[in-house]
Amino acid sequence: MTPIRGSSLGLVVLFSVGLMAQANTGELRISITDTGSLPVKTSLELVSEANQFHQHYATDEKGRAVAVRLPDGVYRVEVAAAGFAPVSELVDVRSAVPRELRIVLQLAPLQTSVTVTAGDTLVDPHQTGTIDRIGIDSIDTRLAALPGRSLLDLVSTQPGWLLEANGILHPRGSEYQTQYVIDGVPLTENRSPAFLPDFDVENVQSMRVMTASYPAEYGRKLGGVVDIVTRTQSEAGFHGSAGSYGGSMGTLGGSLVGRYRWTGNTLMVSGDAGRTDRFLDPPVLDNHTNHGTTAGLLVQYTRDLTEADRVNVMLRRAAADFLVPNENVQQAAGQRQERQSRETAGHFSYQRVPSASVLADVRGMARQFSAALSSNPRSTPIIASQDRGYRHQYVKSTIAVHAGRHDVKAGIEADFGTLREAFDYAITDPDRFDPDTPAAFRFVGRARDREQSAFVQDLIAAGDLTLSGGLRWDRYRLLVSETAWSPRLGVAYVWPSAGLVVRASYDRIFQTPAVENLLLASSPDVDSLSEQVLRLPVRPSRGNFYEVGVTRSVFGNMRANANVYRRELTNFADDDLLLDTGIGFPIAFQHASIRGFELKLDVPHWGPWSGSLSYSNLKGVGELPVTGGLFLGNEAAVALLDAGGRFRISQDQRHTLGSRWRYQVVPAFWIGIGGSAGSGLPIEFTGTKEEAIALYGVEIVDRIDFDEERVRPSFTVDLSAGVTMKRTAEKTFGLQADVVNIANRTNVIDFAGVFSGTALGSSRRFVVRLRLDF
Repeated sequence: MTPIRGSSLGLVVLFSVGLMAQANTGELRISITDTGSLPVKTSLELVSEANQFHQHYATDEKGRAVAVRLPDGVYRVEVAAAGFAPVSELVDVRSAVPRELRIVLQLAPLQTSVTVTAGDTLVDPHQTGTIDRIGIDSIDTRLAALPGRSLLDLVSTQPGWLLEANGILHPRGSEYQTQYVIDGVPLTENRSPAFLPDFDVENVQSMRVMTASYPAEYGRKLGGVVDIVTRTQSEAGFHGSAGSYGGSMGTLGGSLVGRYRWTGNTLMVSGDAGRTDRFLDPPVLDNHTNHGTTAGLLVQYTRDLTEADRVNVMLRRAAADFLVPNENVQQAAGQRQERQSRETAGHFSYQRVPSASVLADVRGMARQFSAALSSNPRSTPIIASQDRGYRHQYVKSTIAVHAGRHDVKAGIEADFGTLREAFDYAITDPDRFDPDTPAAFRFVGRARDREQSAFVQDLIAAGDLTLSGGLRWDRYRLLVSETAWSPRLGVAYVWPSAGLVVRASYDRIFQTPAVENLLLASSPDVDSLSEQVLRLPVRPSRGNFYEVGVTRSVFGNMRANANVYRRELTNFADDDLLLDTGIGFPIAFQHASIRGFELKLDVPHWGPWSGSLSYSNLKGVGELPVTGGLFLGNEAAVALLDAGGRFRISQDQRHTLGSRWRYQVVPAFWIGIGGSAGSGLPIEFTGTKEEAIALYGVEIVDRIDFDEERVRPSFTVDLSAGVTMKRTAEKTFGLQADVVNIANRTNVIDFAGVFSGTALGSSRRFVVRLRLDF
């Protein structure tokens, strides 16, 4: 592979000092004594069915145990100490302020029993918006993903989330508006494999996937938020995991994680690497030139300075090198296009609890990422090259206060970035472009990104009623300078006897444009490429999100969730892809209206069964004109833009169905089945069916309904099986085998899209995964 041009950032040393607490996670400090106030050294279990959380902890000589980075929700604490009566208590973790829980054990009578039900923690009564939770059990038994897609595939199983070409997530019709939050630090760039390296899922303990009722703490990208909590270790000593996987399509990889905990300290080091011959979603069945490799390294250190002070440092480095998959004509011509992406980052945080009801923090991040494209002289229809990068520093300070029924949080944050871009092309097949398209083009740009924000929010729990409210202020200065005020409101009401929660929310949003190729997409230098586009700077999106929903416990073992939502946006963000390279250029439509319905049934545990079933319905309409983009002589784009008026957005899939179920045959063996179905995305192909066959082949064109102007419905069925081959007190060794798309059905994701190109879903593939926990 051709190396990245320019210098790379080495290990990052962060300047920030201050105080730290993760967004929407809490801490539970448990003290266990006997009736004489003497500490009891024992074990306990912490369970939250809503969060898919099950973990054991051991108390120390002082009878204390601390559970950190707990996603907010209701937890059940179970203690069974020898000689004492068992105890089961419910505790609500809602604030960033650590929660203290004291348990006094009574001497055991001759006979004792404790009634424990899964339904106690199945429904979160304080949840005012849609939150889907992915716990460690779902992560460890996930369907095997291709390198670069482990996180994306997990998130896409949730209702309302759609994976389009090359693993780009679309929450409720939004493009490039997904925000990842890793232990409280936001990442707002596109994290699909075509843009940035993946975050290794082996380092993830849980994820909260949100699409409504956002706390005012969240900003910039609000199509959907994926809040990630990294794995922690509750036991002292050295523990970790090692895994490897291999299968069809030349897929091979593995990871190694080691954690060492001693008095007041935890050190974690992990590394991962992978390779495959199907890295991106190819435009043709032959899957030409689609090789890719990934690698990552992460080091994290946490130290409890005192019971009130904690410091955390994280350093991570990730890389991906891959080829752009060729069309048949490009393969025959001998085209070879190579892409590379790199990311280096460092996080530093320091937490202090000055009193039992107050927690303050400051967190910081410094990082650099870069991406490049190179093309050989045989490339067709153009020889293109790119080298872009972004240097970014981020700092945030917050204070959280728990006062009676109120959990208040306020803070400020600032981003400082430098964006650079270099792009050029030379046309080698003029017949593929409009006659007026320039034969060659070059662009070089650089700009500074300066963003500031402040927020205040409150969660009020008043018996069966929960109210959430917040106000956020944002200032954005890159190519344009804009400010915005964003109020957030939510309400939830619970009927405990019916196990029913009714909720509603309103979010005013301000979303900044994607930084990927933003300078070129907004530059008047590209006026000559398309007369149909308003060549103005791409501006931030503004909108109003509404949602009404219900959650109900069913039979004490199942949770049903239903939502109706509507989104109205101005300067609706999308992107214009450069042929099949996966490189996108930001655009903004004048307006978009999106509405939908979602339904999900979760079964955390019902005897030997566990799983979920989800359905979503979405309809989205956009309005022209459009600003930004490249639109390099794209005839379909010219036809669409000339037509004006309203059009279906590219994520307008009316029906999406997803499901995965697991059956525990015996304690050491389970089998699983899952699948997904979609009614098909819209197309904008302007040629004839015969022309389409000549470009893409009969089998692909047969999957297109030209009369309805949509891709025909897609459908996949996947099978899995897992076995624990050896289990001791210290080690567990297991094997999992997956068959993806067992029927080998040809599924088209996108076809000749103006903004998304052509991409095919995966053919049948086999993967075997080995895992050792120690």
